[in-house]
Amino acid sequence: MENTTGLRESKKLRTRRQLAATALELFLERGFDAVSVADVAAAAEVSKPTLFRYFPSKEDLVLDRFADHQDEAARIVRERSADRSPVGAVHAHFLAALAERDPITGLCDHPNVLAFQGLLYGTPSLELRLSHYSDREVELLAAALESEAAAPLTARLAAVHLVAVRHELGRENWRRLAAGQSADEAYPAAVADADRAFTMLAHGLDSALPIRPA
Repeated sequence: MENTTGLRESKKLRTRRQLAATALELFLERGFDAVSVADVAAAAEVSKPTLFRYFPSKEDLVLDRFADHQDEAARIVRERSADRSPVGAVHAHFLAALAERDPITGLCDHPNVLAFQGLLYGTPSLELRLSHYSDREVELLAAALESEAAAPLTARLAAVHLVAVRHELGRENWRRLAAGQSADEAYPAAVADADRAFTMLAHGLDSALPIRPA
């Protein structure tokens, strides 16, 4: 029974990935607004109801990959060392991700990543739907901060600011690459921006958030 359940889940995961990959290929080829859900379902050889069982909206076919990162900020805060503040931990993680040219930072000039980000930032409905994923990021990070005795409103305000900074830095880095810079050329400015942004937060948030219990 356990093996059967595992096979069923593996099949669902493969189907989900196939649907997302098929949709992204069509969107990049024709444009997001020019492709319907029916087009994606037909190309993937599934019915529309089947597609909607996996993805509640057309936008989620593109944005579902962000679900894997929704708990990232919360995890960074939970797993940080005792001598590091929440802001410092998120700052350090972002700098490390920049150095690795992690696509989540916007500083990745692989053609496939650039094409995806161009689709994302060039499609208003996708940017609007992205806020759904950002809201979940904020919720999880706020819960992590509350678990360390931050007051609920303080935790949520801090989470909103930290999540917003991560996203806006990523968007700014993409703008640099879209303007023609390589990731290596944009790297020094990206680091400077991150340092400035997180320092601005640290001066206010670190004094408001409680010291982590030993």
